[in-house]
Amino acid sequence: MSFEGKTAIITGAAGAIGLGIAKKLCEQGARVLLTDLDQTKLDRTCNDLGGAPKCQALAADVTDYRQVQAVVQLAQNIFDEKIDILVNVAGIVGQGRVEDIDEADWERMFAVNCRGTFLFAKAVVPIMKARGGGKILNFSSKSGKTGSALMSHYSAAKAAVIGFTQALAFELAGDNINVNCVCPGITDNTGVWTHVSAGYIENLKMPRDQVVEKFTAKIPLGRLASIEDVASVSAFLCSAEADYMTGQAVNITGGREMH
Repeated sequence: MSFEGKTAIITGAAGAIGLGIAKKLCEQGARVLLTDLDQTKLDRTCNDLGGAPKCQALAADVTDYRQVQAVVQLAQNIFDEKIDILVNVAGIVGQGRVEDIDEADWERMFAVNCRGTFLFAKAVVPIMKARGGGKILNFSSKSGKTGSALMSHYSAAKAAVIGFTQALAFELAGDNINVNCVCPGITDNTGVWTHVSAGYIENLKMPRDQVVEKFTAKIPLGRLASIEDVASVSAFLCSAEADYMTGQAVNITGGREMH
């Protein structure tokens, strides 16, 4: 795959998976604009990837449209009005029994995972249309296909991302804009898994090694996903190699999810 001459916005880029995707695209020649909540962490990440002009960063809250527009405007400025790729990694996770999830938790889950994905697509699509095409990659989850116990709000939000992806794929096909999403399973060495495993340790009253063993036993390939597994599939879906794919929700689960 080559991303020479391509430009990308990556949200949630200060996290392990966002960073992994940014690194993969940069290694193959892309210029990237990274966004997340913490400017200091973004700046360190950007420097690790080689700094300007290959990589630049601007902190933003994906749920605030004015901040989203500022990120997109900066991308237009530094990329000469050209945005080829949007990767919506930004998301949050949570756990709890349905009777213990309060309304604010539910609304925040949808705001970050769904509203943020929508707002960046809304801002970027007109630019892609004007340039004759592009690639949008959204992040769902294994839990968006088969809901996970103690994660009803997360599962519902990630299922909504799949529906949004499919609708956009139909809507934008005539504009040469491919829209897909990925559905990772448990991915090791990420903040999400650290948070989720801590929740299961508490809720299931099991030590961490038993929690890991319990979930690994459900995976046919016998291991958790790696950041490289997710980054590689993501890069493929952003590349010209995937020009005939749109509206897909691609599992990265080691066989645990097969539909």
